[in-house]
Amino acid sequence: MESGRSIATRALIQGGVWVGCVLLALLVIRASEVFLLMFAGILFAILFFGVAQWTRGKTGLSQNMALLLCFAATLGLLGLGIWYVAPDVSQQISELIDRIPRAVRQLESQIRDYDWAERLLDHKDQFIGMLPSGTGAVEMAGGFFASTFGALGNLIIALAIGLFLCINPALYIKGVLKLVPLEKRERANEVLHETGNTLASWMIAKIAEMVIIGIATTVGLWLIGIDLALVLGIIAATLAFIPNFGPVIAFFPAALIALISGPQTVLYVAILYLSIQTIESYVLTPLLQKRMVNMPPALLISMQVLFGVIAGALGIILATPLTAAAMVMIRMWYVHDVLGDPEAEI
Repeated sequence: MESGRSIATRALIQGGVWVGCVLLALLVIRASEVFLLMFAGILFAILFFGVAQWTRGKTGLSQNMALLLCFAATLGLLGLGIWYVAPDVSQQISELIDRIPRAVRQLESQIRDYDWAERLLDHKDQFIGMLPSGTGAVEMAGGFFASTFGALGNLIIALAIGLFLCINPALYIKGVLKLVPLEKRERANEVLHETGNTLASWMIAKIAEMVIIGIATTVGLWLIGIDLALVLGIIAATLAFIPNFGPVIAFFPAALIALISGPQTVLYVAILYLSIQTIESYVLTPLLQKRMVNMPPALLISMQVLFGVIAGALGIILATPLTAAAMVMIRMWYVHDVLGDPEAEI
């Protein structure tokens, strides 16, 4: 029979563990942007390391030389893109900024022809006042395009983290495994590698989707006769990184610009975006993301909303890969190891 002292010691240890878990959860929430930037850096490291390994297999170069070639090629392509495309994009962005307010005024003028719409517009200030302030809906919408440190600053930080991670990934993997009990380290190493492979497949597939969507949107808008097709295609490609919400957000500026040319043009643009989204959902995603875990749409939307509330725009952007990584870990560690169901897939 246990003594009173041993029972008290065990209760104290359990209480300390629970307090530590709560404090850790509070730290993650309070410093969510920092942890998300670290995760973004891991994504970049996985992507660059995978490309470097593929280059090494094709050329026979050492891993460091393959990484150097990968970075040089990325910077070179980025520089060429900025050199040739940036002037047109900059001009079209200025045009877009000038035209959107005019399109909004035109839309408001057109819908005032309907009595119900006119009554709603007359009370729009009251509706705006009902929206939550501070960290509410208005700030979250704006957060898609700006964050605490700025989108460019966040990108630079994530790239720097990714650079150092992919130079010597074994160092960091061994450091993480040191925190795992000896008898569990081999399994933890398997889980980490499977998670990394899943994220690598997702990143490559998502980049391919973004390029295809950007090209298809630009060409489609150009055929319709939208003169800002290039910048709207870039917006569509960039926001394609965010499932569910991204394509909807990308549609609105295109629809507003098309509204200036008339309702018929808006209809053509809507058909174009709906067609591209349908092809992405039913053709591109199943074809390109064969190795990805199956993420139910309701779960993904819930995670996007959750991470959006916790971390704003950055949380929404990274919700999908975070969910994919979590599902791999839950499947291997909990479903397979704890529940003893090695055949289960989630």
